[in-house]
Amino acid sequence: MGTNATNTQQVTFIDAEIPHAGKLQKVATGIYWLRMPLPFDLDHINLYLLEDNQNGQEGYALIDTGFGSEKTQLLWEQLLEVLAKPITKVIVTHLHPDHIGMAGYLVDKFRAPLYMSQTEYFTARALSAGACGASDWQDEQYLVRCGLSEEYVQTARNKRKQNSGMGQAIRPIPLQFYRLQEGDKIRIGGRDWQVYIGRGHSPEHVCLFNNESNILISGDHILPGITPNIGVYSTEPDANSLQLYLDTLPQFTGLPENTLVLPAHRQPFYGLHVRINELIGHHHEHLDNLRDFCKSGKTIEQCLPVLFKRKLSPQNMFFAVAEAYSHLNYLYFAGECSRKINAQGHFVFTLE
Repeated sequence: MGTNATNTQQVTFIDAEIPHAGKLQKVATGIYWLRMPLPFDLDHINLYLLEDNQNGQEGYALIDTGFGSEKTQLLWEQLLEVLAKPITKVIVTHLHPDHIGMAGYLVDKFRAPLYMSQTEYFTARALSAGACGASDWQDEQYLVRCGLSEEYVQTARNKRKQNSGMGQAIRPIPLQFYRLQEGDKIRIGGRDWQVYIGRGHSPEHVCLFNNESNILISGDHILPGITPNIGVYSTEPDANSLQLYLDTLPQFTGLPENTLVLPAHRQPFYGLHVRINELIGHHHEHLDNLRDFCKSGKTIEQCLPVLFKRKLSPQNMFFAVAEAYSHLNYLYFAGECSRKINAQGHFVFTLE
């Protein structure tokens, strides 16, 4: 079992076996780590169970819930038989399907309260409802503005017609929630956890910190080894997501250096301050590369090889385009480059 790290000049993972899907691994007093599978290249999500007492009843507060699939539900059913204690609280860090996917199932099963930030809750409700008859021309305009081919746009159009988007990846979202706000404290198992809000990866991402144990539950906001997707999507094409992300990372350097970080992907780790500086440096390196590349005007699609050296699958292309868009919007709103529309309808970014 991991103990407080003495070397905080690097990121070090805890000395604990990675749990198999649906199995528990103790990571600290009263805190258990489990994994659920994902149908993506990133094939897992970490969830955390915290010993709790709700209205005199012992149970577990759950942080994030897994992707809304039959496979995940079966794993939950098997795990709940072993736990033999109820879920007392369902806490969702943010709206993405791997985090909120099974929240409705678990809230209904245990009549447990759902805790989220307000923006994440209502955005999830809106996205899961789908277009509700609204035209999708703006989605297509977004892809054209990114400089993607007509073939790609046509493929995306056909794919939208074949599925219902986010709604098919989550269980129905409960009609009631309890709001978590910056600076709030939520009591779990006799400990107070302070709410920190991160932005950029999602609108109002909740992180939780307990100062007695020096443990940070970071969700997707701070990850080891990989970077959270910071994207600009068709719902808000003028978002400055990267600025929001870089604005909300430094606050965590105010936490102790020996903080144990429990992330939503990869493994729990020490080295919080180092990792924050790595993440900030990663994005500034990308920005520097784009400044050089965009001395002559470039589309978003043309910038992809500057940011991503690997071959992109169709699924990864969607997120890569959004990530490139966020970096170019950052430079545009900082006044460092112009953004004009060419004859093909593509945005062209040119360093000023």
